[in-house]
Amino acid sequence: MIKSVDILIIGAGPSGCVAASYLHNKGLKIKVIEKSKFPRFVIGESLLPRSMDHFDESGLLDCLMDFGFEKKYGARFMKNDLVCNFFFNDKYSEGWDWTWQVTRKDFDNVLTSELIKRGVDIVFEHEVIDIEFNNLGNSKTTIKNNDGDIYKIKAKYVIDSSGYGRVLPRLLDLDMPSKLENRGSIFTHLNDINRPEGFSGVQPSFDIIDKNNWFWIIPFSNGVTSIGYVGSLDVLNSLKGTTTKKMSEVLKLTKNFYSRFKNINFLFDPIEINNYSKSVKQLYGKGYVLTGNSSEFLDPIFSSGVAFATESSLKASKLIFKELNNESIDWEEEYSNYIKYGVNVFTSYIKEWYTGNLQTLFFHKPENPKIKKQICSVLAGYVWDKTNPFVRKHDSIIKNLAYLINSGKTSKINSK
Repeated sequence: MIKSVDILIIGAGPSGCVAASYLHNKGLKIKVIEKSKFPRFVIGESLLPRSMDHFDESGLLDCLMDFGFEKKYGARFMKNDLVCNFFFNDKYSEGWDWTWQVTRKDFDNVLTSELIKRGVDIVFEHEVIDIEFNNLGNSKTTIKNNDGDIYKIKAKYVIDSSGYGRVLPRLLDLDMPSKLENRGSIFTHLNDINRPEGFSGVQPSFDIIDKNNWFWIIPFSNGVTSIGYVGSLDVLNSLKGTTTKKMSEVLKLTKNFYSRFKNINFLFDPIEINNYSKSVKQLYGKGYVLTGNSSEFLDPIFSSGVAFATESSLKASKLIFKELNNESIDWEEEYSNYIKYGVNVFTSYIKEWYTGNLQTLFFHKPENPKIKKQICSVLAGYVWDKTNPFVRKHDSIIKNLAYLINSGKTSKINSK
């Protein structure tokens, strides 16, 4: 017997959970398929304030508040002796002034446990192996459980929130090259026994080696800290030996944090990922929609992954609910163009980070408070606020201001 649901959601990370919670609250019959066994390790540990809006609207905020994750009030960018601090309470756009930095195994487990408690049907260690759509958009998905048994589910709509698994892009041949340059990353966790007391010890930091290579430092409330290197493939490919040896070598590059971490054993063998940026040919089709990292994954420099995951899943869920209630939906305009606009804003910032232009703005002294507030809103995830010139003119404003700085015309910067 084939089970039928209103919505089949692939993936139980933040994207899938926000969609499941919103649609379950609307009275729809939901099924969530998750390939992994929870709790499990996954990257994407530093959130943006924009996601707090999504957790709140989907009814998931209270369960997350109760856990005690480390609060994130901004981010610190460091380059040799230069420091640039952004604080989310000093931004241009209206919105949350803080968010969290989280161990994702705990964060995702809190979300799924809450949904299961509410009666949402979530199964773990079940894998989507095939999918068929009829001309009405209804689907029949073939799933294999952890015992190897095969079963099928019919659904009116499929939401792919599978993240790096990229289930529908793979099955429907939707993958395409990213517009961003190929880079790599290596990362792990450690017990942060040398963590400084006070705010500086828990402040998420980015230590810049040069315009192409940098480190992240993300402290958690349990005394563990996530460390990771992001850089050119030339550097990573030049390293030999195990990932532990590679991580130990690149750790020496971070002058601001090497003494803090140098004699501490890693909690697991570092994980290396190369060519991580991904893109797709389309974000939706008849009977399905792609959300989160299953659609686009950019670059970890601004921690935008979870924010896009929850933004896209909440937006998609609202549109699906309307469509199932016979409202007319323009998926190209209301979903694809909307999501792509935010992606394009962050893509501009990522590109200009690696050209060095954005780094020039970050570390320029004296700071321009107005410009800094506007940039801070982007870093907080409010990339759809077109009243912000650093959103509206994202493809030109950074390079233009960097040109003025590099040309010595700083008076024009400070007058803006």
